Amino acid sequence: MSHCADICLALIFLSVLLGMAANRLMELVKIMAFQGTIVSILPVLLEAGQRDAAGLGFMAVMLTVKGLVMPLALYAAIKKVANLREVEPFVGYRASIFSALALVLAAGFIDRTLAPFMPPTHVMLMPASIATIGAGFFLMMARRKAITQVIGYLMLENGIYLTGIALAGETHSQRLLEFGVLLDLLAGVMIMGIIINRINQTFDDVDTGMLGSLRD
Repeated sequence: MSHCADICLALIFLSVLLGMAANRLMELVKIMAFQGTIVSILPVLLEAGQRDAAGLGFMAVMLTVKGLVMPLALYAAIKKVANLREVEPFVGYRASIFSALALVLAAGFIDRTLAPFMPPTHVMLMPASIATIGAGFFLMMARRKAITQVIGYLMLENGIYLTGIALAGETHSQRLLEFGVLLDLLAGVMIMGIIINRINQTFDDVDTGMLGSLRD
């Protein structure tokens, strides 16, 4: 199982790089669904204690929400958008690729700095969580379209989820933390969906830069 966990964590790093470099909304949704699926099954691969009935049931719930419900909700929102590309992002795509590489390196450095103060865990888990959180913040700040920013929020939540796995030593503590984060995620995405719909109705686009044209 350790070998499978290594592969999953490597795939999470790959999803971070691809997500920050993608310029099509549908590609981002697919990457988000892929990352959510990997993140959902990771606890079972890392901890034998997660392989009981409760652990497997919780994994099924996370897979359903992160790998199916959220991507389908994003897909439904994208179908209403005329332009499916980020035309003028705040940060260009070449710069985004270099930023992604720098983020992965920085995540490794931060992990080495924090290692003496952290509970023992998989060597790649904390760097993966830091890189995913950083990528989520990057997408939220460096992209114009509201849907892309929602995807950044989801990636940020995946990073928090991974951090909870790394920091929570007991299985029950992990599940409590993950369930709380999942409820916050569902509430946040519902609110963001309403906001995206209102922006699209007003401007016929989901470019948040247009909000600056609003006046009293």
